Amino acid sequence: MANLSVNIGNLKLKNPVMTASGTFGYGIEFQDFVPLEEIGGIIVKGTTLLHREGNPYPRMAETAQGMLNCVGLQNKGVDYFCKNIYPQIKDIDTQMIVNVSGNSPDNYAECAERVNTLENIRAIELNISCPNVKKGGMAFGVTSEGAASVVREVRKRYDKTLIVKLSPNVTDITEIARAVEAEGADSVSLINTLMGTSIDIEKRCFNLSIGTGGLSGPCVKPVALRMVYQVAKSVKIPVIGLGGISSATDAIEFFMAGATAIEIGTANFIDPAITLKVKDGINHWLDTHGCSSVHEIIGVL
Repeated sequence: MANLSVNIGNLKLKNPVMTASGTFGYGIEFQDFVPLEEIGGIIVKGTTLLHREGNPYPRMAETAQGMLNCVGLQNKGVDYFCKNIYPQIKDIDTQMIVNVSGNSPDNYAECAERVNTLENIRAIELNISCPNVKKGGMAFGVTSEGAASVVREVRKRYDKTLIVKLSPNVTDITEIARAVEAEGADSVSLINTLMGTSIDIEKRCFNLSIGTGGLSGPCVKPVALRMVYQVAKSVKIPVIGLGGISSATDAIEFFMAGATAIEIGTANFIDPAITLKVKDGINHWLDTHGCSSVHEIIGVL
């Protein structure tokens, strides 16, 4: 057995395979399919300061080698999470991480501050792909200034491991990564979904209620891999790679590109036990290639 443990800031993962937010619920929905404690980390669905209904249906559409979604961060708010969800997940023997979203830097920070009080939640992942209502709907994560403003405010009120999830819908993702690193991010995760759309030619309308949505699945992997490589060369903090990972081979490519850990998203919908299959596959590959630790292949390109 190779050593699969890795560190993301002060957060120790027993193995580098995590679930991506929005694809694994709160973890408890999958406990009949997979022993949750064997997953390196579970990033729960997006949590906002206040209750959100999300977007109207239809809000998912299948594409070639992927899917589009415009769910819109449907959740019951951080207070509901703290009172009702946290007691159900706090004793799961793995790292439980909350994905935090908002519409202003202060909104993000207040949500993060409430999560900060939860003893067994040792990290958050900031979703900076959310629209900045004061800037006409432009996502915080598409400019260095917007991304930095969120991390700066959150860091004032959150003192545990801070992961920032980067949007690929930018000109230079390395610029954004350096900006959040400078404001105190402990790690960056990338990529979030690519913007796309799908059209029903018989009904002559979009397949999604709001027209556009986030593209995920195997089709985005080459873009994600390229961006992970670029960012890993540009920052000193750990990089978490995600985007189209559905096999151990995919994961190993991300490690070689510079990722310290990976997240699996869309593949969970196809196989709820995919995380453990990928973890076991990584271990098998390391053993057969004479590697005693996953660290031997991280960033070898």
